[in-house]
Amino acid sequence: MNSQVIHPMVKLQRKVSSLLASNLVKPTDKIWKIAFLYGDDWDYWKTELEDFGFSTHDPIKELLMVESWVDD
Repeated sequence: MNSQVIHPMVKLQRKVSSLLASNLVKPTDKIWKIAFLYGDDWDYWKTELEDFGFSTHDPIKELLMVESWVDD
């Protein structure tokens, strides 16, 4: 059996994609907009995003364009 661990940022991308598909956010909305949906977990996600060079003022579409998440 070969199981793979999914990077947490991939999980975040999938959740944000779902929000986009549900029309709760738009690709041009700023990343900070998803903070309202993550509540207490937002500090963790904000740090993760910043570690990958994102700002909360970047558009959501930039987060969704990442094809590979590699921790340095």
